[in-house]
Amino acid sequence: MAIARLTDFLDAHNVAYVVVSHSPAYTAQGIAALAHIPGKEMAKTVIVKLNDRLAMVVLPAKFHVDLAALKSEAHAETAALASEDDFRDFFPECETGAMPPFGNLFGISVFADESLEKDTEIAFNAGTHRELIRMTWTDFKRLAKPTMIRLAVGHPAEAA
Repeated sequence: MAIARLTDFLDAHNVAYVVVSHSPAYTAQGIAALAHIPGKEMAKTVIVKLNDRLAMVVLPAKFHVDLAALKSEAHAETAALASEDDFRDFFPECETGAMPPFGNLFGISVFADESLEKDTEIAFNAGTHRELIRMTWTDFKRLAKPTMIRLAVGHPAEAA
C-alpha cells in the first residue's frame, strides 16, 4: 500500500507527520475542505511529460500548471500534462490521481511552485483518495528535493 511505503520513508528520516483520514474526495480543493486545511497548504501533484519523460509538479490546490513556464524553467523542448494512461502503471501502489509528491520514491523529478515555501506546513494525498499527510514544508523540501520554480497560475474558479 502506498501510505505504508511513504510513512516508512518518513519514519526512516525521523520526520514528524500526521495522517488525516477523510471521506473519499478526488480534487485537492475538495480534500482541503473535508480535512479543514487551508487551500494554500493543500498541495496537489500533477504528472507532466517533459520531453516524453514523466515528472511531478507540486503546487497549491487552487492553481494549475503553467506549462510554458515549466517548459522554459526545465529547459525542455516539450511540456504537456500526462494522461492517466501515461502514468497509471508507473505508480502501482497508488490510486490514480492520488500520488504523493515524492518523485524520488518513484524515480522521477519533482518541480514545486515557489509559493509553497511561504507556509510552514504542507498537506498532500498519501496515495489514496481517503488519506493525506501533513508535515512541515522544511522536511518535505529536504526529502523530496524539488526544483523550486514559479509555475502556478490561475484563480480558484479556474483550477484544474
